[in-house]
Amino acid sequence: MTDEQASNRKARPGLGRGLSALMGDIAREESIGGERAPAGIRMLPVSALTPHPDQPRRHFDDDAIGELANSIANRGLIQPIIVRPHGKDYQIVAGERRWRAAQRARLHDVPVIVRELSDAETLEIALVENIQRQDLNAIEEADAYRKLIEEFGHTQEALSKLIGKSRSHIANLMRLLDLPATVRRMVIDGDIQMGHARALISAPDPVTLAEQVRDKGLTVRQAERLARNTGGGRGKGGSQGRGSGTTGAGANADIAALEQQLGDVLGLKVSIAHAESGGTLAISYSTLDQLDMVCQRLSGERI
Repeated sequence: MTDEQASNRKARPGLGRGLSALMGDIAREESIGGERAPAGIRMLPVSALTPHPDQPRRHFDDDAIGELANSIANRGLIQPIIVRPHGKDYQIVAGERRWRAAQRARLHDVPVIVRELSDAETLEIALVENIQRQDLNAIEEADAYRKLIEEFGHTQEALSKLIGKSRSHIANLMRLLDLPATVRRMVIDGDIQMGHARALISAPDPVTLAEQVRDKGLTVRQAERLARNTGGGRGKGGSQGRGSGTTGAGANADIAALEQQLGDVLGLKVSIAHAESGGTLAISYSTLDQLDMVCQRLSGERI
């Protein structure tokens, strides 16, 4: 462990209001759009910004960046990029996609918010921003959790409060990192979904099964059945997202699979009670932040 990592462990025993206040300050500066020094919005050359090597998001869709570049060329870069001082230049904390698009749009200068941030705070803010925008694939999200836990000493409970998702969601995502690199690459590339990957964690040959899932276009439920038939199973934690409405010997397998898929998307426990005349869908949350996240997903707006 480096001295800086040890210092982070001592200085930051947990997350919560500190990071929330920091994000709140940034949001207020973005909305005001005024000139502040040294932490306010300012214009900096595009060439003065460099991406963070450990930022959670690694996969950038080229077509999406092209569309954003066209928008920036016509309307300018509306939302500032969050950066921190780094040597003689500045390192991007949040907004690398906007920076890439600004380069493609041939902008010379971009609006930025300069903050003095530690390595841990930088990773936390980047993680929160990407999750709120739903920009991370499952492997990128899991790897960010691993770094915050292993390198900066955060707990799953603290991360749960930070991102508004359940501890079981964090634990299940991190288990994806145990899969072979080939399977993880398929998740990153979108060849298979997170639910497929979870079904293959305890399979004896997850690479071969993942290739079958991809080539045959199998559903998550079919992937689970395939893994069981080849000697694998759900493994520990594989039932996250199931609710009491469908557990038991007579559980409806399709409803149970749907519960799991919705639970994966929201990062919360989802229960479906289905009958011929209709049914109910229940989403369990433990904090107001988690409720806020669900409302944002349903409305498509920041609340």
